Amino acid sequence: MSIARLTDAERAAALGTLPGWNLREDGLAIVRTLKFGDFNEAFGFMTRVAIEADKRDHHPEWFNVYNRVEITLTTHDAEGLSERDVALARFIDGIAPAA
Repeated sequence: MSIARLTDAERAAALGTLPGWNLREDGLAIVRTLKFGDFNEAFGFMTRVAIEADKRDHHPEWFNVYNRVEITLTTHDAEGLSERDVALARFIDGIAPAA
């Protein structure tokens, strides 16, 4: 199954609905950094995202140090940002701590 990369207009519209997410410099991914109270909270969050991402067969690129989680979402099959990334970003926003 082919996954379509978002057009520039679709990407701009999606980013308008995803506060806290930024377009990566190359325009092929969105990124967000989250801070938690401690490592346990950060790891628990990552576990919840991992379970949901696996169900969606879509997996984030991420980096964790203590209470900080940096997330990058891109769809390799689409060679850029797709609706799958936007949907996972919305799930992440729904369980992320308040800024």
